[in-house]
Amino acid sequence: MNCPYCRHTDSRVLDSRSVDDGGSIRRRRQCPECERRFTTIEQMQLVVVKRNGVVETFNRDKVINGVRKACKGRPVNEDQLARLGQQVEDCLRASGQAEVPAGEVGVAILGPLRELDQVAYLRFASVYRQYESVADFEAEIALLRMEPVGAPGGDTASTSGAAP
Repeated sequence: MNCPYCRHTDSRVLDSRSVDDGGSIRRRRQCPECERRFTTIEQMQLVVVKRNGVVETFNRDKVINGVRKACKGRPVNEDQLARLGQQVEDCLRASGQAEVPAGEVGVAILGPLRELDQVAYLRFASVYRQYESVADFEAEIALLRMEPVGAPGGDTASTSGAAP
């Protein structure tokens, strides 16, 4: 770690603390050359591996923008979308994986979106799961009716869109 003051290439860690519920590490450091102190924050880099093999940094705004399209015309506000984006990121970080397949991002979206707005959930799921017929919608609606929001197993992430 380079010293931000004298650019010396080494520093000594004086104290380390977990912050953001374990999502980051705050380190207090001291430069052995100029003896000045500074703080660094270290955070795990979360990347998404797309279906075509391209790897890109996770972007919460992309999640929010995708969900915003499904919520168009629905009684969902920007604060709720921001919370959903944070929930998705927290869920992905909690998995402990630095590289997350794109499909897992979609699965992480489905649960919180189902609790937020069931119509938006159906819209998003229809694209994400590539519904091909009215029967796919009917099967998903049947699952929504069988499992009330907030019920155990209610995220329907493990379903394939087929009839139960």
